[in-house]
Amino acid sequence: MKVSIGADHGGFKLKNELIKFISKNGYDVIDKGAYTFNPNDDYPDFAELVAKSVQNGESEKGIILCGSGVGASITASKFKGVRSAVCHDTYSGSQGVEHDDMNVICLGARIIGSTLAEKITLNFLKSKFIEESRFLRRLEKVQKIELENFNT
Repeated sequence: MKVSIGADHGGFKLKNELIKFISKNGYDVIDKGAYTFNPNDDYPDFAELVAKSVQNGESEKGIILCGSGVGASITASKFKGVRSAVCHDTYSGSQGVEHDDMNVICLGARIIGSTLAEKITLNFLKSKFIEESRFLRRLEKVQKIELENFNT
């Protein structure tokens, strides 16, 4: 599976740690930056790159890191077909995929440490959408709302 990952200065260090962890666990990583630490960079720039990677099929899943994860999630959610959420616990990292077909997680590097980030990431990457009628029905409703509110 191809996984895109990106981070601003707030998530830069943790992103580099996660790249090694994800690769070690057999996933192909597409690094969308930042490539150098810049305390003046902005999370929307990297969230956009990851969201577009998932949106256009370059990667199956995406991971975005910033200080809290909130700004990254807000940005990623602006892209049609991207279902992102802040995940700071292992349950949400898997349940969001299994029940909601989440394809991007956002992590707050100032909120969680590397050990928890690794556990959440692995749960996210290993999880698959459960195609039960209730989850399919809900996903269809989300997609309908998305179609009604995105003009492209």
